[in-house]
Amino acid sequence: MIRKSLIYKTGVEYGDYTLNHALGCSHGCKYPCYAYMMAKRFGKVKTYEEWLQPQIVENTLEILKKELPRFKDKIQLLHLCFTTDPFMYEHDEITQLSMEVLRMANAHGVRCSVLTKGLLPESLDELPLRNEFGITAVSLNEQFIQEYEPGAAPIHARIQSLKNLHDQGCRTWVSIEPYPTPNMVEQDLAELLEAISFTDKIIFGRLHYNKIVSKYDGYQEFYNRCVEQVTDFCKQRRIDYHIKTGTLKNQDGQ
Repeated sequence: MIRKSLIYKTGVEYGDYTLNHALGCSHGCKYPCYAYMMAKRFGKVKTYEEWLQPQIVENTLEILKKELPRFKDKIQLLHLCFTTDPFMYEHDEITQLSMEVLRMANAHGVRCSVLTKGLLPESLDELPLRNEFGITAVSLNEQFIQEYEPGAAPIHARIQSLKNLHDQGCRTWVSIEPYPTPNMVEQDLAELLEAISFTDKIIFGRLHYNKIVSKYDGYQEFYNRCVEQVTDFCKQRRIDYHIKTGTLKNQDGQ
């Protein structure tokens, strides 16, 4: 697959600019996956099965040689990735390309953030700039993970890969999004928070685009309680945090 451009501006909190150097994701998340829904809607893929077979942007490094000099003074944090996974589980070719992207960006003075449901390579700590490395972790229940993130890395191995980088002095973060309601999985949010308590930042967000949530009586009150629990935990442990828009609402829906 060939593209004409890669870097583009975004308003999401992970970074002000982003790039996606692959189309598709073998993790096959069934929350559902917003990236898959948009790719299918706009005709980039036809089926879920096609989405599970990621295609690399073959001219990624060629494009970045042209775009990084142009964007480097504008970018505060370049995010990998919004519509694919930079460290897709058991896809060495994508991991290797992601490492090349990160090295090239850092060589131009551009700091990066990454978010994955795969495993973070320990070699990330060898990069020259203070990048930010994150994983998604919404449950410690492996059965739930296998059902909703069928191709992703096992959750405990995922967390350990993040802790390894944190212990090496890297800045780390965890995205607890989309957090499921109890009618999807019974779990203790405190247990999950404790498992990731070493991290520097936590982002928390509710589940969207799934009718199961609305079938849970009092789902908004549930998310409001979760937000309070996350913010209290982070304040006590001096962890940075961000609550995604639309997760916390009062009785007026605001």
